[in-house]
Amino acid sequence: MARKISFAALESRSARLRLKIRRRPYSGPSLARGIMLMFRRNKTSGSWVVKASDGHGNYWTKVFANADDFEDSDGKSVLTFYEAQDQAKKLARGEDGSADTAPITLDGALTAYERDLTARSANPYNAQWPRVHLTSVLLAKPVAVLNSAELKKWRDGMLPTIAPATINRLCRCLAAALNLAAQHDERIRNPQAWEIGLAGLPDATEARNVVMSDDKVRDFVRIAYTLDQQFGLLMDVLAITGARPSQAVRLLVADLQDDPLRPKLTMPRSAKGGSRNRSNKKHERISVPITPQLAVMLRQAAKGRAGGAPLLLQSDGQSWPSNPGQRYHRWVDNVVRAVGLDPQIITAYSLRHSSIVRALLCNVPARVTAAMHDTSVKMIEKHYSRYITEYSDDYARAELLQHVPRTGDNVVALAG
Repeated sequence: MARKISFAALESRSARLRLKIRRRPYSGPSLARGIMLMFRRNKTSGSWVVKASDGHGNYWTKVFANADDFEDSDGKSVLTFYEAQDQAKKLARGEDGSADTAPITLDGALTAYERDLTARSANPYNAQWPRVHLTSVLLAKPVAVLNSAELKKWRDGMLPTIAPATINRLCRCLAAALNLAAQHDERIRNPQAWEIGLAGLPDATEARNVVMSDDKVRDFVRIAYTLDQQFGLLMDVLAITGARPSQAVRLLVADLQDDPLRPKLTMPRSAKGGSRNRSNKKHERISVPITPQLAVMLRQAAKGRAGGAPLLLQSDGQSWPSNPGQRYHRWVDNVVRAVGLDPQIITAYSLRHSSIVRALLCNVPARVTAAMHDTSVKMIEKHYSRYITEYSDDYARAELLQHVPRTGDNVVALAG
């Protein structure tokens, strides 16, 4: 039987009602190492609060029941002092007192999310990225006690240094980790905390000039080759195919269909779009045409290697990682500056945007453009329609009604 701890100031109903009403909880007895029972005196029934250590020098608190100040205990939402001791220890340690069932922290939720992404052949970077921006205090806090105010404060605190659209993507990654944690732990009953605190920032999808002209794309690729041959080849593939970097680095030597007149690549699909069966989807491939010049470069890069070997390698002979931007982002920044553009706006992904807009302006049907770029017509219309009027001036101008200058010789008198 668990040992009951006495504490005169909180033990009886009459003793608690003599305390001054205040927001800050009164400290109570230490129930075990790193676990304390506290009491908040309210105008109505007081509240029991547990304060627990996360094992890393930080503490978290949670209100878990009302005190039996004005009504008798029901063993669930209204508890006596001694019942509150038992409940506080269960909450701090887990239902059965073991470490495996202790409340999962935000750090633990991201770890579990990373394992889930890996198991589904998705990109684990989506679980790693939020850690770069989260504070140690938030990481150590149990998911069950997160509140919307602290998450909103964290989100808004990034605004001075990070674009709103990027913050929204980051918040979606974190929310996915929290939703996964809630699915596997019925004690987590506060999803509104991240639904409200991590809600998307407004006006974060404004059109930005992330599309480069053909001349700028050519300059981009040319300068990339001067920095590093293998980096340049990867950028060349991205510029010609419009593929995502994560797709291009999964190309195999056998994916090069080296026809002398109509060369192409069978590009691995990205498995985007919410599919749970990502592993099977990633084995699917789509046919993407390439130029004969790029085919020559790829043929030379693949020379002497087996069909199952990676087609694109780094200069040290190693494969590119699944998130290659971690390796080449500084090179990309240098290239963007060299072509006279802003690295805060233009990234390697801009090669994909440019490819899609180029195809649309060349009258490639939206359905074909979507298929070649492994996306959907819906996404094409949502994200790229706004670029058409901006970059189609030369095409549209030829269709304008031209006014014929009026001269005296052209004036015809009306009859009557």
